[in-house]
Amino acid sequence: MLSPLDMFAIGVGPSSSHTVGPMKAGLEFANKLEKNGLLLQVKGLKSHLYGSLALTGEGHGTFLAVLNGLSGQHPKTIDPDTIYSRVEEIKNSNELNLNGKHKVAFNYATDLLIHKDQFLPEHANGMRFTALDLDGNILLEEEYFSIGGGFILDKEQIMNRKENEASTDQEISVPYPFHNAEELFGHCHKNNLSVAEVVLANELVFKTRIEVYKEALEIAEVMRYSVNRGILHDGILPGGLNVKRRAPQLYSKLIKNDLNLVSDQDRRLLAMTYAIAVNEENAAFSRVVTAPTNGSAGTIPGVLEYYRNFYLGVTDDKIVEFILTAGAIGNLYKYGASISAAEVGCQGEIGVACSMAAGAMTAVLGGSYLQVEKAAEIAMEHCLGMTCDPINGLVQIPCIERNGVAASKAIDIAKLSLLENEPGKVSLDAVIHTMMQTGRDMSTRYKETALAGLAVNVVEC
Repeated sequence: MLSPLDMFAIGVGPSSSHTVGPMKAGLEFANKLEKNGLLLQVKGLKSHLYGSLALTGEGHGTFLAVLNGLSGQHPKTIDPDTIYSRVEEIKNSNELNLNGKHKVAFNYATDLLIHKDQFLPEHANGMRFTALDLDGNILLEEEYFSIGGGFILDKEQIMNRKENEASTDQEISVPYPFHNAEELFGHCHKNNLSVAEVVLANELVFKTRIEVYKEALEIAEVMRYSVNRGILHDGILPGGLNVKRRAPQLYSKLIKNDLNLVSDQDRRLLAMTYAIAVNEENAAFSRVVTAPTNGSAGTIPGVLEYYRNFYLGVTDDKIVEFILTAGAIGNLYKYGASISAAEVGCQGEIGVACSMAAGAMTAVLGGSYLQVEKAAEIAMEHCLGMTCDPINGLVQIPCIERNGVAASKAIDIAKLSLLENEPGKVSLDAVIHTMMQTGRDMSTRYKETALAGLAVNVVEC
């Protein structure tokens, strides 16, 4: 069973499935070459990108990510300022420093192969890496799939995806295993525990309480860093759309001279601004938290910052409760559906983030597990069918604004859920199942391929 904390990965923008995942895949391939004693035998490389990665890869930074990963870089530790320069060096020298240790011939124009007309059958986000010796013989060839949220699987893993998730519980026993909402909230009911307490009890099998708190608080602090950086930095976002950063001006207008003087009416607008700030940072290849994806990286930080700034009694315990609750809800979508826009559209990104944020906000405001489930369900119910059609394949329009709207929606839903004590007519499991069915029925043209919607109807901004 995945840790709910795994739903949050510290990395760089602009896309978890198209930037973070491919960078991890390139690094994993390079590490595998070294582990198998093949690194120094490599004289050439071929990198193939398929499906959504090929169709929107340029705007999402996929090409940059793959080459940085093959060069030994990890999304969490890479210096964002080196992403472009490292690839420029590869282009100019026709060499790639494989895993940061061994230079091999690499021609950007002929060795990075973009297959816009081909989808690998296992997933829309497919990659293949091939390492060649001096005579052109294959030393190692691997396929990887970026399944959303920065998670990657190789071919064997994706073929046994559900079995692998279930087997973890058998190998390491946790007190409250869950793979769906019925199991999670059943533990809450039977043991008089909150969602966060269920998660913490499971985490303590693997880690100490201090380690859990440290990890959760680090996630929260990077979220806050992205908010604070985003509301200070203006300018034009990269990518060619000439999208102007709006968060600094919005923030200045809303707070005027003092955050404490902000009216109740404007506080939710500030939550929207916080979310927009994070996703402007994401679009600029800055450091953000995948939550649960990069395209939706602003929603949860926007709600959390709103909670921190405008509620009394906010403690580390409360912040950890927020993160653990949100992560548990995110896990339910990962188990029962998908968090990949290339697989189910933006309902799997913004929809899931809104659901996570609404449930977490409900929890820290004192909501019962029934109210947490209701909030999470309502949030997704009203995001069903959301398409992914970013203009030019950039995580900018409509992605940035969507995070702001989702943050505001999550706050309203949390407050609504706290007014009612009865379970909803629709269970969270039912809406997760519906989301997956909707994603399967959705045309591929609306699933992060830039072949329909805004991506083709708005060609100039």
